[in-house]
Amino acid sequence: MQKIRFLYILFYAFLPFQDAKVSPKDKNKIQLDGDLIFGGLFPMHEKGKSGKSCGTIKKEKGIQRLEAMLFAVDRINADDSLLPGVSLGVHILDTCSSDTYALEQCMDFIKARLTSFDMSDYKCENGRNLVYAPVKPVVGVIGAAASTVSIMVANILRLFQIPQISYASTSIDLSDKSRFEYFSRVVPPDTFQAQAMVDIAKAFGWNYVSTLADEGDYGVKGIGAFRERSTDAGICVAQSLTILRDDADSRIEQLVLELLKNERAKVVVMFANEDNAKRVLKALLKVNTTSELTFLASDSWGAKIHPVKGQETAAEGAVTLLPKRHVIKEFDEYFTNLTVDNNNRNPWFPEFWQETFNCSLTNKSRTKQCSGNEFIGMKGAAYNQEGLVQFVIDSVYALAHALHNLLAEECTIPFSNCTTNAIRSGEEVLKYIRNVSFQGVGGDLVGFNEEGDSFGKYDIFQYQQISKGVYKYVHIGDWIDRLRLKNSRIKWKKENAPYSVCSEACPSGFARLEKGLKCCWGCFQCAFNQYLADEYTCKDCPEGSKPSRNQSICSPLPVLSLEWRSFWMLLPVAFTSIGAVLTILVIAVFIRYNETPVIMASGRELCYVLLIGILMAYGTSVMMLVRPTVILCTLRRLGLGVSLCLIYAAMLTKTNRIYRIFNNGIKAMVKRPSYTSPRSQIVICFGIVSVQIVGGITWLGFEKPDTMFVLQNQEYLVLKCRASQTAIIVSLTYNIVLIIICTVYGVKTRKIPQNFNEAKCIAFTMYSTCIVWLAFIPIYFGASGGDFKIEVTSLCMCVSISATVALVCIFAPKVYIVLLQPHKNIRQGASTSLKNNHPTLSRIISEQAESLGTFPFQNGGVYTHPNQTTQTTHTTINDVFGDDVDLDDLSSDDATGDDKSRTKLNPPMEADI
Repeated sequence: MQKIRFLYILFYAFLPFQDAKVSPKDKNKIQLDGDLIFGGLFPMHEKGKSGKSCGTIKKEKGIQRLEAMLFAVDRINADDSLLPGVSLGVHILDTCSSDTYALEQCMDFIKARLTSFDMSDYKCENGRNLVYAPVKPVVGVIGAAASTVSIMVANILRLFQIPQISYASTSIDLSDKSRFEYFSRVVPPDTFQAQAMVDIAKAFGWNYVSTLADEGDYGVKGIGAFRERSTDAGICVAQSLTILRDDADSRIEQLVLELLKNERAKVVVMFANEDNAKRVLKALLKVNTTSELTFLASDSWGAKIHPVKGQETAAEGAVTLLPKRHVIKEFDEYFTNLTVDNNNRNPWFPEFWQETFNCSLTNKSRTKQCSGNEFIGMKGAAYNQEGLVQFVIDSVYALAHALHNLLAEECTIPFSNCTTNAIRSGEEVLKYIRNVSFQGVGGDLVGFNEEGDSFGKYDIFQYQQISKGVYKYVHIGDWIDRLRLKNSRIKWKKENAPYSVCSEACPSGFARLEKGLKCCWGCFQCAFNQYLADEYTCKDCPEGSKPSRNQSICSPLPVLSLEWRSFWMLLPVAFTSIGAVLTILVIAVFIRYNETPVIMASGRELCYVLLIGILMAYGTSVMMLVRPTVILCTLRRLGLGVSLCLIYAAMLTKTNRIYRIFNNGIKAMVKRPSYTSPRSQIVICFGIVSVQIVGGITWLGFEKPDTMFVLQNQEYLVLKCRASQTAIIVSLTYNIVLIIICTVYGVKTRKIPQNFNEAKCIAFTMYSTCIVWLAFIPIYFGASGGDFKIEVTSLCMCVSISATVALVCIFAPKVYIVLLQPHKNIRQGASTSLKNNHPTLSRIISEQAESLGTFPFQNGGVYTHPNQTTQTTHTTINDVFGDDVDLDDLSSDDATGDDKSRTKLNPPMEADI
């Protein structure tokens, strides 16, 4: 650090004396003597062109700000409560809006810090003694305006520990205290401004913008902060262009054409000084496309007249920011009363006067002479207070308050005799600057944070056309931690806000597919069973739910079940109920007429088993219609298979018994077929049923009953019993095998005698059952996965119809005889019927009888040939094969009975065979 400072001293110490002409009156600076000197850096002129250091005068940004500093110093000198007994002087320099030129000028502040030297060692070229007017050192510097200038100046002021307070520099880099330790500012840094600009773009729906920035820290860092925050806000930058330091107007025009090439990015975010902003607007006018671009500009543009003067149509609609400020009426009064005659301390004021009133104060100019009657604010010379006047005044007061607090600890009031001894170093002054807190000239609190920055407060303006040819900045909102817009004050070139969007929002149910940038995308539709999880992702809805109409969320599917009032419920319930009632009535008839010949001949035991199976089938049908539960699912599994198995096992046992008796022929007359007794038939029947029961229980063990929701038609859920298709098929297959076997026996026994036509009824039952099940299979499996009402109802009706067919075909004839034709409910002879309907069996019996002669029956009678005189009309097959007769007891030795002992026998009933 010491070496760097030494090099600066060697280089600049003798620079002012090269011409040996140093005058206390210099037109490029203001020096007013005082006890304490405040330095000032202001852009009094625009940046020079064609090798020149300075350009034309800046009326607002230069003159008004400089006069604001002089105004503040005058007020402090007149204020006995602030720095009493101390007069303030100024040392103000022109930066000409150039960082390198400002650095040269800043050497004036450094000279006073150098050690004094012997003047006798120097002589002028003409032999005269050197005239040297020593300059008092500045205690602090107010400025500069542009961030690039402040950064350049802050580097050297830091070396000599000169505090600096800026009224306009907002670069982010200046918050880095490792580099700019002695820099402070009363305006917020660009980090706040960048966030405010992001919020504005987001509020207007601009998510695809271009950026334009000055080369250097202010522009590059400002745009960098904007881009960093815009990413999180969903705003994309189409292109980033930079204005170089020495760009010609032709280069600016090329930049404008580049901005116009992107047809979707209609908004340009600008971090550029007002000179470059003016050049951009001028180039936009030149290409005659003023309505194509809208600018969102930083505080360098702010609410200044300079950038937009002459380019009003190109600037119309621009949204600009400016640190929140207030109009200082006292300054207006002060400034409007200034004239060339009463403002001799400002060397740039005559130039400002001539530029403002377009007249000349000397005879050398070809323009008209100033009359002396001109005044600021007159017609043709409108006056508006420049936006940063308040901050210039606050900067001066911040330095004054810091010095006051420092002197108050070291000296007694008044401070007139101790300023030199008390202010020992710039480091000490900096400490007090960072700790000041006071009410500014505009009423706002002025203070600094740890980085020497002020608080983020911005006014938002829009440059609007008020009437034809009349334009002005209109306050449309502010930003203090968050954005607040006054929409009623916003006015665009066209009816609506500029449209600066890369891609349209995807319709409902469509997800984004990015195309490089986050803001540019294509759209693809989510599948019918998917919802939009986020902007970019479609996800399947969980099981049991479906996407909403706009596919934004998944909602539970409605659970449907058969309603009691619906046709699909009423029809099977009515049919099943009638069948169950009829079954109960048949059971009642059988119990009531249990000892009658017809009931006894029907094989009562198997009939009761058959009726129980039919009743269970009806009950199972009803359970199929009710909303499933675990218990009902258990009963369904067992009930469906067991009920059908009871029906067809009973009928199989019946047909098998008939077939075996008639198939054995005369052998059955001699020896009764095995396992034809009622007890045997019941055992056989339940043996067949037990297979189904064991299978069902095993199924329950391997697959516990439960309910599940099944998606149907992608629109609703149906609550069903959980069961594997394999187990269901195996269960039904066993019953189908029984049906087939019963059908085969029914075919084989279809030609037995008429009195044994129960076999025909069973055969007809099996034919009908086969037809029902053949029709059911395509209906059921065709509806599976489709309309659950058809699936449930078809299964229920199939079971009920199967039970009804068995009920009607098997039991209707018997009930008809018992109830409506009781005269037929008697024991009848069967010999005639046997002879007519089964001649072969009749012939065999006759031939056997002739060979046997006579043989006794267990009931005491004897059988003789029918041609004998003995009456045998009522001798029956039942007496031969009755349930109480054991044919094994018959022997030829018993065939010698007396004719007198021959008695008439009762006729047989068909089912007793």
